[in-house]
Amino acid sequence: MQEKRTARAAFVAAAISLFCLSGTVAEDYKPGPDAMEKEGVPKGTVTQYTWKSEIFPGTERDYWVYVPAQYDESKPACVMVFQDGGGFVRENGHTRAPIVFDNLIHAGEMPVTIGIFINPGVVPAAKEGQEPRKNRSYEYDTLSDLYARFLLEEILPEVGKSYNLTKNPDCRATCGNSSGGICAFTVAWERPDEFRKVVSHIGSFTNIRGGHVYPALVRKTKEDPKPIRVFIQDGENDLDNLHGNWPLANQQMAKAFEYAGYDYKFVMGTDGHSGRHGGAIFPDTLRWLWRDWKSLKP
Repeated sequence: MQEKRTARAAFVAAAISLFCLSGTVAEDYKPGPDAMEKEGVPKGTVTQYTWKSEIFPGTERDYWVYVPAQYDESKPACVMVFQDGGGFVRENGHTRAPIVFDNLIHAGEMPVTIGIFINPGVVPAAKEGQEPRKNRSYEYDTLSDLYARFLLEEILPEVGKSYNLTKNPDCRATCGNSSGGICAFTVAWERPDEFRKVVSHIGSFTNIRGGHVYPALVRKTKEDPKPIRVFIQDGENDLDNLHGNWPLANQQMAKAFEYAGYDYKFVMGTDGHSGRHGGAIFPDTLRWLWRDWKSLKP
């Protein structure tokens, strides 16, 4: 009996050692100094709105518009659209995008950019006591141009009534986490004539609504790659479920981008299905994404 206990203890110890060496213990990712307000940095404004969509009939949603202090209405501003915008716009959230924008625009490390932070749509309850119907997966995980149309035919024209927005696709970016991450990619994939910059954190390139096919589709464009720039991030402890394995899916995307010759960057961390890692590196992500912004003409 003592021998069996000793063998079992040795096995457990070896398993724990392998667990630690394999990098499955997530790092404690936190926002850095570029996600903190700094003295002397002009602060942009954030205004909240609501929208009822016709492209997604019956849905309502909140959205926020960030306008940097350096915005000049006589000059077109670059645009960055965020899915699940309520999480990105919060100044105590995982990414704190408005503060990061303030700091990087002030430092000349990204262009004057208007941020549009959009929540997924919900269909209000028809009767008292019923729950609203969430439209998030349909909007984000569907492989079509529908969400791009929503941006191009509804949201951008509406925001454009108040602000001078660029029409240069090289000056338009999309960003999201999880299903919002695959949505950000789908927008540029479907409409590279309108959006050419993508940030996908923990992107759901899995079979929720067919997104697992993207690596194969990217590879088939090797002879004629789409003119898009893509940043993708994931963590070793991300999801593994009936829809697929998120770390593997994102690695497959990265290898497909490499094979087909895309302008891309892939960062693998140790976190799970969380916005912490993507938020912690977001300032450097934007520096990479906008690295040549001074040569662009919004």
